[in-house]
Amino acid sequence: MINSNKNPQVKNLMLLQKKSKVRKEQGVFIVEGIKIVMETSFERLEKIYISESFSKIDEYRGFLESLKYEILSDSIFATVADTVTPQGILAIVKRNIYSVEKIITDKTKIAHILVLESLQDPGNVGTIIRTAEAAGVTGIIVNDETVDIYNPKVIRSTMGAIYRVPIVYSDNLSDDILKLKREGIKVYAAHLKGENAYYEENYRQGTAFIIGNEGKGLSKEIADLADCYVKIPMCGEVESLNAAVASSLLMYETMVQRLKG
Repeated sequence: MINSNKNPQVKNLMLLQKKSKVRKEQGVFIVEGIKIVMETSFERLEKIYISESFSKIDEYRGFLESLKYEILSDSIFATVADTVTPQGILAIVKRNIYSVEKIITDKTKIAHILVLESLQDPGNVGTIIRTAEAAGVTGIIVNDETVDIYNPKVIRSTMGAIYRVPIVYSDNLSDDILKLKREGIKVYAAHLKGENAYYEENYRQGTAFIIGNEGKGLSKEIADLADCYVKIPMCGEVESLNAAVASSLLMYETMVQRLKG
């Protein structure tokens, strides 16, 4: 059992929780909680860490039997956990590697893509990823200025969808949007200058939505690449919606139109 915060594994866990650069260098991220750990495919599990208290729970002994895990004292586990009231289990997980080209050219489904520009709130991004799975999104493209999708707060907000939604960081968002257009995917921007309400457009063919920063919205450079601006009608004096809420409206409108045929 590990009971010192000077242990190299403990130090590494703390770095993985806090540093995006370290997660990227090692090609891994951390998940916390029994449900998401049990959802992780065996091939992607690097190692599991459990608290001393968790090790005494009979219910999960069968699950842990064939896996590589390390026991941490309760106090050390509390130190490396990101949650306020940890469940006593976390795991280091290998990232899935996707490319923009694979997301764009996958012909098994009609393209339903989100492009996120510089979103900063982990809860927003996690909620978008979770909703994207539910609404049948085929891929998400994010720029480097978007919050790290492997941030612990993002991971928790996805509720496991991080494993199932293809997500890729774009080195050049403008170029990748142009790739979408060359593949015949129509690109929409949620924008206050939109002439049509979002539900007046047809999303039955390949579709991509660009969603901008929570405070600043879309940059002019990226917004200008859209084929069409769409607006979300609002009552009262509200000027904009939360990015996750706006994304959800667009994603579900697309899903509903396609279900209706």
